[in-house]
Amino acid sequence: MNFVDFFRSTAPYIHAHRTKTLVVGISGEALDQPAARSLVPDLALLNSLGMRVVLVYGARSQINRRLQEKNITSALHSHMRVTSPEIMETILDVHGQLRSQLEAQFSLGMVNSPMHNAKVRCVSGNFVLARPVGVIDGVDMQHTGVVRKVDASSIRQLLDNNFIVLMSHLGYSPTGELFNVSVHDVAVQTAIALKADKLVIIGDCSLVLKETETITELFPSQCQRILDQHAPEAPGYAELEAMVTACRAGVGRCHLLPFDNDGSILNELYTRDGIGTLVTQEAYDSIRPATINDVAGILELLLPLETKGVLVRRSRELLEQEINHFMVNERDGMIIGCAALYPFLDEEEKTGELACVAVHEGYRHEHRGDRLMRAITERAHTLGLGSLFVLTTHTAHWFLERGFQQIDVDGLPMKKKSLYNYQRNSKVFKKKISPLRP
Repeated sequence: MNFVDFFRSTAPYIHAHRTKTLVVGISGEALDQPAARSLVPDLALLNSLGMRVVLVYGARSQINRRLQEKNITSALHSHMRVTSPEIMETILDVHGQLRSQLEAQFSLGMVNSPMHNAKVRCVSGNFVLARPVGVIDGVDMQHTGVVRKVDASSIRQLLDNNFIVLMSHLGYSPTGELFNVSVHDVAVQTAIALKADKLVIIGDCSLVLKETETITELFPSQCQRILDQHAPEAPGYAELEAMVTACRAGVGRCHLLPFDNDGSILNELYTRDGIGTLVTQEAYDSIRPATINDVAGILELLLPLETKGVLVRRSRELLEQEINHFMVNERDGMIIGCAALYPFLDEEEKTGELACVAVHEGYRHEHRGDRLMRAITERAHTLGLGSLFVLTTHTAHWFLERGFQQIDVDGLPMKKKSLYNYQRNSKVFKKKISPLRP
C-alpha cells in the first residue's frame, strides 16, 4: 500500500477517535524499553488529531535501581511493595525526575523532530485521592496505598482545554500523606472515573500469547479464565487483571499492547487489525443480520467476485429489496463477509438456497465462511427448513468438503428451476440439515 492509500485508510479512525477520551497506562518496565522513546511523540500526535489524552506512568524498575544504588532493601507482600518512609523518600526522588523527563519530552520542538510545531501542553497534579492498604496478614504496608477517588472534573477541564494530563502512581490523602499506588490501579480508576472511551495498557502481554501469536480479542469472561489458570505474580497478570476490571466497570474498549514494539499505540488505534489484544464487552468482530445500512459495504465486498464472474451481479436496488435475507460479518465497522438465505416454503420439502457467500480477500484463511454458513444454518433451523442447496461455478470443492452433495438441476425447487441459467451452467449442491435439538 502506498502512502496516499495508507493515509486514506486511516481517515475512518481519525474521525472516529476525535474528541474521544484515551487513558494510557505504562509501567516503569515499559518506559525502560527503547520503543518507549516514541511514546511521547505518538501521544502528541493523538492530541493533535483531537483525542483527549491522559498518560499514567509507573516507575517500579526505576525505583528498584535507585534503591539498589542506596543499598536499601525493599520487601514485597501480596505482590505489593512495603513502602517504608525511607523507601517513600526514594520514590519521591525518582517520581520527580521521571515527571520532569516526560514534561521535557512533551516540550521538545526541534526542527526535523516529530514534535516540531506540536506546541503540546501537559500538566500534572494531585488528581488521585488514596488511602492506605493497611495491614495484610499481619504485615503493615505503611505508605502503600490504593485509589480512593479520582478528581475527574478537574481532569476533564484540562482535557477540554487541550492539555495532555500526566498522572503518576502517587496518591494523596486529605491528611497530607503520600501513598505509593499501583500504576494499573491509577490507570483503571482514572478511566472509570472519566468514563473514558478507551484504556490502553502498555506492558507485559505474556498471558495473551497463544504460542507465538497474540490473541487479538477477548471478552472479560475469557480473560478471567486465563487469570484463573495463573498465579497473581505471573508476568502479565496485573495487566490483564486491570483490563478485566476496567471493562466490567464500563470502559468501552481496553487494549493491551506490547512494550517492545515501536509505534504500537498508532498501529492499534489507526489500523483495522491492530497489534495488541482488545478486551471488550461488545463483539468487535461479529456476525449479525444485515440492515439497509450495510448495502454499500456488501456491494463493495461483492464487486471483485462479480467482476471475475464468481457471483452473479446484483444491483443496489435488488440488494436493498433482499437485504433481509443476508447475514454479514462486520469487523470494526467494515463488512468483510456475507451470505444469504432464500427460503422455499411452498415446496413439498421445505428447503433454502444458500447464496452470495463471500469473504474479503484479506480474511479468507480464518474460517469466516464456516462461521457465516453456521449462522445461515441456524436461521434455516428457525424457519423449519430441512435442507440447503447452493449453485456455484467456482467453489464446488469448498461445499463438498462441508457435506454438500451434487444433485441434478431437476432436484431444485420448481420456482428456482424455472429461473436456472443454463448458459451459466452452475453446479447444484444440496445438504440436509439436522433439526434443532429441543
